[in-house]
Amino acid sequence: MGADTSESHRGRETGRIAVVDIGSNSIRLVVFDRLARAPVPVFNEAVQCGLGRGLDSTGRLNDAGIELALQNLTRFARLAGAMRVTRFDLLATAAVRDAENGATFVAEVERCCGARVTVLSGTAEARLSALGVLSGTPGASGVTGDLGGGSLELVRVAGGEMGEITTLPLGPIRLMEIAGGSRKAAIAEIDRHLDGVDWLRAGADETFYPVGGAWRALARVHMEQSDFPLHVIHGYTLRRAAAAETARLISQMSAASVAKLKAVPKKRRETMPYAALVLYRVLKRMQPETVRFSAFGLREGHIFDLLDRTEQGRDPLLAAASQLAAEEGRFGDLGPALEAWTRPLVPDESPAEARLRQAACHLADIAWREHPDYRQRQALDRILRLPPLAMDHTERAFLAYTAYVRYGGKAKHAEAHIPRQLMTERQMDRATILGLALRLGITVSGGTGAILERAALRVHDDRIDVVLPDDGSVVAGDALHRRLKHLTKATGRKPGRIA
Repeated sequence: MGADTSESHRGRETGRIAVVDIGSNSIRLVVFDRLARAPVPVFNEAVQCGLGRGLDSTGRLNDAGIELALQNLTRFARLAGAMRVTRFDLLATAAVRDAENGATFVAEVERCCGARVTVLSGTAEARLSALGVLSGTPGASGVTGDLGGGSLELVRVAGGEMGEITTLPLGPIRLMEIAGGSRKAAIAEIDRHLDGVDWLRAGADETFYPVGGAWRALARVHMEQSDFPLHVIHGYTLRRAAAAETARLISQMSAASVAKLKAVPKKRRETMPYAALVLYRVLKRMQPETVRFSAFGLREGHIFDLLDRTEQGRDPLLAAASQLAAEEGRFGDLGPALEAWTRPLVPDESPAEARLRQAACHLADIAWREHPDYRQRQALDRILRLPPLAMDHTERAFLAYTAYVRYGGKAKHAEAHIPRQLMTERQMDRATILGLALRLGITVSGGTGAILERAALRVHDDRIDVVLPDDGSVVAGDALHRRLKHLTKATGRKPGRIA
């Protein structure tokens, strides 16, 4: 059941897939619902084992960490079996590959779990991590950086393709032990290794994509301190100066000060200043324009690597939205029919806007199961907090607000405060018009694609007409007239004919 990334094997799995990341500091099991372009994590559990503690001084994995890891890996294997996964992949990274007793540990893991362990080289680890970023941020350009407990993987990406790859022994566990509590010594160690990455400046004025639990915690600290309205890590973007200043301040904190930061998990407090210091020095060296945090990393990259090229080329947001609609829609996925229905309203849209409109059409019926009094709020909240998808916070707010309006939500209501903070006035207007058009389309068709495909909007300079199926299968009623009136008012037009 071990990892098999051969071309002939790709795309075969149809059931759940489990991926275990055996890292220097933590081990984590994630079970995905299927092998797909936008797989949904159905189970996620991690434990801080500290396998890499003391590795630089002893050359061996930590004994207490081994015991804890074997106990929890056995648990993970049995849970995966109970979940009837069709694939159980164990991936080991820096500490296991570098330790003199790594092979012995691997043999014991394989005995306990009944599955093969793939010990990733530094290059392989960096590649999968970068693939994870690219799977969640198609077309990414700049540098990806995955900070684990024992190593830092840096990969140059441009236009969605990978370039130079470097792995450095700069994980915070190692750095903490090497520096011996001296920030000056830690800086010297970091800079000594970064000096050898002569391509890092090639990402200047582009984007740095941080990956890893420690750097996600740093993003949460910034979110809390800046009162950011939506605590979703993926896509959280900062200017370099803001990210660097936050990293610099945390890197200078004592353990007692870090303990006061609620966003930092208890077991990361000791190493957090070192993780922040690595980020600070990388940003100082690279000089990116922006820093965009990624919730997608090695595990997601591994799943992406198993896909065939056709599936890899799909838009992950549209893949996720259409999959959700197909599984939860009352009458299947209305997305294609609603996309055609709404197209006449937006002749001036950009490719990015067209992508969001298409996603919104897939998600238009997401809250039909909810109580009518709460559908608008439930649709808004659910999309705002869906598992990580390939979109930034503004795009997430646009989709959530569109669904909110589709269910009758109003901008003036208190629950709309998050979208109001994240979108421009133009984006709010477009989301409002789209939401009202979706509401009208579902009213015309009763939510059935067969009717909607035979109906249409005709947009004129001064009015909007509704064309109904010519076989008399739909008759205009009060609700249809009211919702056409709402749509035309939002567009500055008048209601036209319904026939």
